[in-house]
Amino acid sequence: MKNIKTIHLIRHAKSSWDDPTLADRDRPLNPRGICTSRMMARPVHDAGCHFEQVFCSPAVRAQSTIELIHQSLPEIKFRWKTEKALYTFESDDVLRWCRKLDDEMSDIVIVGHNPALTDFCHQLSGVDLNNIPTCGYVKLVSVSPCQWKKINKKTFDLAVFLKPKRLMRTAD
Repeated sequence: MKNIKTIHLIRHAKSSWDDPTLADRDRPLNPRGICTSRMMARPVHDAGCHFEQVFCSPAVRAQSTIELIHQSLPEIKFRWKTEKALYTFESDDVLRWCRKLDDEMSDIVIVGHNPALTDFCHQLSGVDLNNIPTCGYVKLVSVSPCQWKKINKKTFDLAVFLKPKRLMRTAD
């Protein structure tokens, strides 16, 4: 349906704290984060994320997460745009960024950080997930046709919530 908006949220995978001299923005993924990024690629795609319009925080851990997802889906050709505004821990920053999007886009992917993504999900859907875990995935779908500049509280339904640990348990 025209003007129905879909937002896919992907929290970056687990990052390394091995080098305390690195700035937060420069922290890489740890081995678990690398493995989880690869493992989550297919379930995220199968949940309806087709990576049409992908926007990513400039943080190394977020960039590495989407790069590993991309590598794990070789049949899906997609690119992403780095957005400085998505290096945030505040949901209101994510909301302001979304409200500036072109209405020609109806399906977007945001790769970012907590607590911004968890709070943003709660803000738009009213559903309290408590926490989107590292490399967790959420799909939000607008309850009715809307414009990006008018998205607001409880204007989206939570359609999918994938947690890596839960998927790993079911794969065993």
